[in-house]
Amino acid sequence: MNLPPEEQDLAARLELTAGPLLATRQEITTLCAAARAGKMHGVAVHSARVELAYALLEESGLKVTALIGFPWGAAESDVKRYEAELAVDLGAHELDVVPNHAWLREGEDRRLLRELMEIVEAADERPVKVILESGLLTRDEILRACGLAEEAGAQGVGIGTDFQLAPVTTEEVAALRAAAGEKLLVKASGGIRDAVQAQLLVAAGAGRIGLRASLPPAA
Repeated sequence: MNLPPEEQDLAARLELTAGPLLATRQEITTLCAAARAGKMHGVAVHSARVELAYALLEESGLKVTALIGFPWGAAESDVKRYEAELAVDLGAHELDVVPNHAWLREGEDRRLLRELMEIVEAADERPVKVILESGLLTRDEILRACGLAEEAGAQGVGIGTDFQLAPVTTEEVAALRAAAGEKLLVKASGGIRDAVQAQLLVAAGAGRIGLRASLPPAA
């Protein structure tokens, strides 16, 4: 597949994500095939499907991202750490973790920092992104979360687990980009349906785009 340069640039930022209730073997196989065909960055799957996705994408150069603590992030830190360690053992190249939002809202920053540091350590030098439901958080909470993510050694932060009702907006991405500073990658997920919308999110500051399905060709 020979894509024009602008579509190649967008494709390299795309991550296909398995639906949480639909991750059958056949659907993971279809997901990985679509990512290969589209020359995307890779796929994001729950830890129980990392081994399968890794086998399907082996030697393709595409990345398997393990979803840790999805979608709510409310599990005990030890549970998340074990899930991260297992995902790494099964072949994950990157990890996306949902932090404990309640701790963030309660001002338990040191506790949350320890959790994130444990996930980063378990990742064993693989990139970690901290995924926030930004629509549920104040600007101060988002700023603190970005600071904690960077302090913990994470490589990125993200908007949305794709469970939120409203699609991600360019305003949300721009706000997170500003909060994240220069060092952290920003990932946008949630209701992204076409290449034009994806390009606008990239222009607003997203370095990675999470999708439930392949984008239709631009009109």
